[in-house]
Amino acid sequence: MPENSSHKPARAAASKSASTASKAAAGADDPADPPAGWTPTPEAKATATRFRWIAAVLWAVAIAAEAVGIFWLLRQRQYVGEDGTLVRNPDTGLLEQQGATATFPQWAFITLIALFVVIAALSITGSFLWKKANRLDPARRSDTVRFFVQNQLGAIIAIIAFVPLIIMVFLNKDMSKGQKTTAGIVGIVLAALAVVLGIDFKPSSVEQYTADQSTVIQLLGQDKVVWVDGGTVYHVCEQVSAIQTGSDKRTGTTAQAVEAGKTRLTLEFASELRKCGLAVPENSPAIADALRAIRDGKTDTTLPAPVWANASDAPITVPDAPSSGNEPAPTSTP
Repeated sequence: MPENSSHKPARAAASKSASTASKAAAGADDPADPPAGWTPTPEAKATATRFRWIAAVLWAVAIAAEAVGIFWLLRQRQYVGEDGTLVRNPDTGLLEQQGATATFPQWAFITLIALFVVIAALSITGSFLWKKANRLDPARRSDTVRFFVQNQLGAIIAIIAFVPLIIMVFLNKDMSKGQKTTAGIVGIVLAALAVVLGIDFKPSSVEQYTADQSTVIQLLGQDKVVWVDGGTVYHVCEQVSAIQTGSDKRTGTTAQAVEAGKTRLTLEFASELRKCGLAVPENSPAIADALRAIRDGKTDTTLPAPVWANASDAPITVPDAPSSGNEPAPTSTP
């Protein structure tokens, strides 16, 4: 066994040659393998687009509600002592009601608190839908700016929808100290909640899904996994205890598993392979560590190729692509 065999990148795992070989291994009844590189199913793509449009509408309404609060609600005032004596202001030449005091109406104060709650509900609901869309149709981690903006947009919108309104509350000259304190605390607490819930602390990526897909193909010879309703992972074997829940077992490609809400391959794939009587790579811990690192955002991690005790154990053989990129890769053999 070559010394560096466990460090070879599995670049061609989802290539056309791998697809052909895995189809042959899977048989006529198995789902066809996807082309090179992970892509969402058309249904998942459509659902993600719908979620994003709904989130965008909710966020737009939240920002519009903020504008109503700034440009209309906070300008409401009522005067106390309007029956005072008229006097002329020598600095402006205008008549003023001596003894009249402008205050912020109680109805406007209550409406402002309610407005904060409505903005928070709209912002948080939009963030949840947006994060669901990103699970179904993620961005590439290699596209750094887009990856950050797409995954943290919920938190960004929450800041936009709250901060200007909170600032204007504290700058309002007609509100009493108690009104400012109460409205300010409510606004800051709801803003913090919306920002935290809008952050995606473990965003999915195309690279993560591709690494999981490549691992499945190299371990099984085809892109075919099993899952049940509930949970977030899919499995390589249907005899494992994790899916003996009484729920219907579902099988399909890794993209179909993601469409069903399963965002990753279980890292216990080695024990699952043993449970089903399938060959287990000698370097399965290294493969699991690489998958974990890729999910954690490590962009320089190489996915090791499986190292088999016997060459006949390999369900599929996928050669490395030529370094020049100009020569066609050899045809893989089962």
